[in-house]
Amino acid sequence: MAGRPIDGVPVHDVVGVGFGPSNLALAVAVEEHEWRAPAGERVDAVFLERQPRFGWHRGMLLDGATMQVSFLKDLVTMRDPTSPHSFLCYLRERGRLADFINHKTLFPLRTEFHDYLEWAAARVDHLVRYDSEVVAVRPVFGQEAVAGNGTGTGEDFHEDPRADTVVAFDVETRRGDGRTEVHRARNLVVATGLRPFLPAGVRVSDRIWHNHDLLDRVERLTDAPRRFVVVGAGQSAAETTEYLHRHFPDAEVCAVFARYGYTPADDSSFANRIFDPEAVDAFYAAPEPVKRMLVDYHRNTNYSVVDVDLIDDLYRRSYAEKVSGRERLRILHASRLVDVRESGKRADGSDGAGGAGGVTVSVEFLPTGERTTLQADVVVYATGYRSTDPWDVLGPLGERCRRDEAGRPRVDRDYRVVTDDAVRAGIYLQGATEHTHGITSTLLSNTAVRVGEILGSIVDRARRAPAPAPRPAAYALSAHAG
Repeated sequence: MAGRPIDGVPVHDVVGVGFGPSNLALAVAVEEHEWRAPAGERVDAVFLERQPRFGWHRGMLLDGATMQVSFLKDLVTMRDPTSPHSFLCYLRERGRLADFINHKTLFPLRTEFHDYLEWAAARVDHLVRYDSEVVAVRPVFGQEAVAGNGTGTGEDFHEDPRADTVVAFDVETRRGDGRTEVHRARNLVVATGLRPFLPAGVRVSDRIWHNHDLLDRVERLTDAPRRFVVVGAGQSAAETTEYLHRHFPDAEVCAVFARYGYTPADDSSFANRIFDPEAVDAFYAAPEPVKRMLVDYHRNTNYSVVDVDLIDDLYRRSYAEKVSGRERLRILHASRLVDVRESGKRADGSDGAGGAGGVTVSVEFLPTGERTTLQADVVVYATGYRSTDPWDVLGPLGERCRRDEAGRPRVDRDYRVVTDDAVRAGIYLQGATEHTHGITSTLLSNTAVRVGEILGSIVDRARRAPAPAPRPAAYALSAHAG
């Protein structure tokens, strides 16, 4: 499928932006496709990742924390149960298959699943350019195929009379050493993941964290904190509270959230049907009011909820401390932070060594409005994530993408963004599609099936229509890379 180089720049069938689990799964699907595809349907792909190596929520790889999704919803199994890139094949290669079976669980340790993802990433390492931050995406205007087999020989193309026809994209990246590279693609697959969310006005510092960086922040502590304040009521907040309470036996941990208690996640069998591949079809076809209703009905499967075993564990600790008379775990329910100020005082009242002070927080009990001031050493916001805006990557190209009445991207069932007619190259989204495809948009649950659909769409569209051949872009490229 790949065309001839233009101006020295190879033309890829796919350039993936970001290399978290979603585009990792796509890279694996491409690799497996290459094993059996006829020559005319081979897919040339490259994936661009700003991190120097594969990593997924490393700051929350807490000891003892388990996945909230079955190992069978790995990178491949729901797409192809015979794939050699499955979690079970990983276990066999690591020599732990029998041990895992004896464990009688569907939910592996998070550290183990991350090791599985690293294992799979190593197998498709030749498709990835790490240390490559995408800094610009530019349209390539040019020739359009009208006959022939679309092999890019130059014999079956003519100048498109419409000068604004976009037949490819040039994706510019900046390497860690400052060098820039350009990758030319017929299709973009944007999977830039989630970004940590903080309340308005909150900025991270040495004493104010987001849980996304928890482990790294803990390792950099130069003193022993006496009080942590954890803000949030979801799984990450509860895990952060449990971790800090367990690892800092001399510290008090205050959990602050607006609810009266942690809400258990609904992982019952019928509710889990919202994550089935067939549910995506039904959701996509549903009227907008029904989509909103379904998301509202099933928010407690994923949003601001906690595994019931973890809730029970925290309650046991809290009660045991009340019995002992030494309460380190304080659940400040029905409350919110109304003021957060860094100060020169630590939780024990002393001045911070080397100028490293603490944080003064004001906690409001919502039913009465009563406010309590706490002196903390660290405040951790476990306030969730938001999907990265794909327009941040696309830049001016976003103006050619159509939006719905709410300003959200219009997306076809195959995850391809609806664009104006002049854009012939494809833009696909992994994430940022909850409004069209449902709750599984940002979750592992449907990743294997989704990447199969995206790859199938790219191959099918190339099969049904001659492939375009871009002409050289009008701007100078500082470096070229494959």
